[in-house]
Amino acid sequence: MPRYAAIDIGSNSVRLLVAEIGADGQMKVLADERTVIRLGESVFRQGFLSAEALDDLTAVLVRMATIIRQHDLDGMRVVATSAVRDASNQQEFRDRVASAIGAPVEIISGLEEARLIHLGVQARWPGLKQRALIIDVGGGSAEIILSEGQALKAAFSKPLGAVRLKEVFLQHDPPQAVELRRLEEYIAEKVRPALERIGTAPFERAIGTSATAAALVCAIHRIPRARREQADRLKVTRQQVRRLYLDLSGKDLAQRRKQVGVGPRRAEIIVPGVAVFDRVMEMFRLPSLFYSTAGVRDGVIADLAQRRVGRERSLLDREQRRVVEQMARRYGVSVPHARQVAALAHRLFEILQPLHKLPPPAGRLLEAAAYLHDIGHYISDSAHHKHSAYIVANSPMPGFTVAERHLIAMLCRFHRKSMPAGKHEAVQDMTPEDRRTLLYLVPLLRLADSLDRSHSQLIQQVDCECRNGAVALRVTAGAGVDLDLWAAERVADVFRQVYGCELTLRSERGSP
Repeated sequence: MPRYAAIDIGSNSVRLLVAEIGADGQMKVLADERTVIRLGESVFRQGFLSAEALDDLTAVLVRMATIIRQHDLDGMRVVATSAVRDASNQQEFRDRVASAIGAPVEIISGLEEARLIHLGVQARWPGLKQRALIIDVGGGSAEIILSEGQALKAAFSKPLGAVRLKEVFLQHDPPQAVELRRLEEYIAEKVRPALERIGTAPFERAIGTSATAAALVCAIHRIPRARREQADRLKVTRQQVRRLYLDLSGKDLAQRRKQVGVGPRRAEIIVPGVAVFDRVMEMFRLPSLFYSTAGVRDGVIADLAQRRVGRERSLLDREQRRVVEQMARRYGVSVPHARQVAALAHRLFEILQPLHKLPPPAGRLLEAAAYLHDIGHYISDSAHHKHSAYIVANSPMPGFTVAERHLIAMLCRFHRKSMPAGKHEAVQDMTPEDRRTLLYLVPLLRLADSLDRSHSQLIQQVDCECRNGAVALRVTAGAGVDLDLWAAERVADVFRQVYGCELTLRSERGSP
């Protein structure tokens, strides 16, 4: 299963998320870190990131880099948002981040931030099929997003972050009435273009994201900050949000820090943050608001998964593919058949990864063997699997190490007839890790080869469902696929021996 990391360097805090994406597309969180830095304070006061803020950021990123190194990642993306967009010393920021984390940082636009938030909500809370409004109030900006039919239809990024608004408008504690009035008027002015574009027609659901939204929902439901994950998908009404805003704006910092659900640092900026939600709910006539834990990090992970970043680690590179295709042609193999078997083998490697748990580079060796498993026919049809192994083991194959070439040869050797066992001398010479790799890849190669038994490339797609200790392969194919399915069903016993799962196949008619 692919693993990704996302770092979101915001105006108020820095967040890390490391997650694994299952075959069903669900996200399993492996690491989740958040540290308040307040990069935005110096930017919104002076126009640049202070040396102290950069030092704090560097220390946090060095610690996060240690966490990231504990996971074998297929991809990572580091993004920075509102405060850094406004900072005059962006190059210094880029250099410090790259040195600390070992990866470049992207300073993304407000619209890209909105796109990632939308993706994150869709990943965490799928099923938004009608009109939905998503409101994210960060430290430097607020994003207002219209979602329809699970697609982003409109997005607005406005300078309405809680840290920014506090620095610009609220100079007294508790805030003075004139400060609050100016704050509310400014929010309304910035929100109005989004209101005119989106309108107030009923929404299936309004969703608030960000730490401010979490604090708002926790305060209303009296959920302690340490258990704020319990606030996910809870609902608050417009009246409740209004009462909370009036209550908090009349308290000083010491009193706000005693508010259940509001942390000591959040208490410093909670008033302008809640003010944004209060005004947006009033202007869009939202009767209620749900909270979602989703954010930019979730969107980054979902985006990496959708683009299948890191998939190239399990695929032959250009030079390796050239080498194996040239070998296949030299020994008279049908290249269309070889390509089909290679594609099917790699697909099986991907969708069955939760079962075999092999590292991505093993997929390259499986793909290479799929191209070369039949080259032994050049010597003799009898025992051609042994001839294939001999040719591979004794051929120069630029782009592959000696150990990789040996494993490819063993895959060719066992793509039919007996399974690898201790009685085979060539298997005895392999490391335990390579023996395990060989054992789990052999059934996949046999399945892929069987699914093109007719050499007609009839299989268009293969999907799977793992349930109750069984694997069901769903094959989408054209007409005349019976021979291929019959051959694949004969691999079921071998698959069960290795994977400990029953294997069934079901076909669906594909495009003609």
